[in-house]
Amino acid sequence: MSDAVLVERTISFVKERLEGAKSGHDWFHIQRVFRNSLLIAREEAKELDLLVVSLGALLHDIADSKFHNGDETVGPKVAADFLKTLGLQAKTIAHIEQIVANISFKNTFTSGKTVKIFNSLELQVVQDADRLDALGAIGIARAFHYGGYKNRKIYDPEIAPNLKMTREGYKKSQGPTINHFYEKLLLLKDKMHTPAGKRLAEERHAFLLHYLEEFYREWNPL
Repeated sequence: MSDAVLVERTISFVKERLEGAKSGHDWFHIQRVFRNSLLIAREEAKELDLLVVSLGALLHDIADSKFHNGDETVGPKVAADFLKTLGLQAKTIAHIEQIVANISFKNTFTSGKTVKIFNSLELQVVQDADRLDALGAIGIARAFHYGGYKNRKIYDPEIAPNLKMTREGYKKSQGPTINHFYEKLLLLKDKMHTPAGKRLAEERHAFLLHYLEEFYREWNPL
């Protein structure tokens, strides 16, 4: 089976699986991450496995733990079970499974335990692409979409952002959406791995700052 066919079959699976998905974790998010992954990979000078990047991007949110009672094992398992139906080599399946398991922003928080963290160039490419979709105009739209889905306040001057958040604290956070800018979105620029990811993040980060400036001006015009 050619790589093109493998990608097309995966696209069909993801579209069907995520039909009716809520809060900005739908097929269109996957499509944007997929396209940004290819864009970044094209500029990456080092050798990488483009099939792993493509399938990792397509499957990275196949079963987000936020919508499975916090169970972080569901996504990797669903991805691996599907990939087995494509007849891929075990090492390729394992690599993509690790991308799905390790892509989340919450994995950047330390738990106080010594944990061996998986890393690969392919993961870095997909992770950068996923983080780009949380920045810029689309990132702002997705943040408020999710905040509305969770019935969170837009902003509350009395609730300060938690800048010392732990991994568990991040997972359980119910703060206003504007706080999310400081607790995650504005931190992403400095967590990019690839040269292309860093360059693209700079522009989108600047857009976030401009948006916040305008938001506060409109909130308190006096």
